[in-house]
Amino acid sequence: MQRVMVRYTVKAGRAAENERYVEQVFADLARTAPPAMQYAVFKLDDGVTFVHVYSHETMEGRGPLPELAAFKAFSAGLEERCEVAPVRAALHEVGSYRSAHADATST
Repeated sequence: MQRVMVRYTVKAGRAAENERYVEQVFADLARTAPPAMQYAVFKLDDGVTFVHVYSHETMEGRGPLPELAAFKAFSAGLEERCEVAPVRAALHEVGSYRSAHADATST
């Protein structure tokens, strides 16, 4: 399973716009229901910093998220919306308790 975290800060006054794009991504996910992936987006207390956590089971490629039309629309203007550019980091699980992955694999 591949996991990645992306963190960025949008410009003042652009948080609501960014949230609308994120909501459209989740609506697209609800319609298409791609298997074997988890995705969550968080907004930090400063109101302008966002953290995306994405995991998928495909080992080749980037998984299904980047192929969604709404995600492409979100990504197209992200750099322009940002005060602090996105920083991508691979995540390597050390342990988890009731994470989305743990819930998905429990019987």
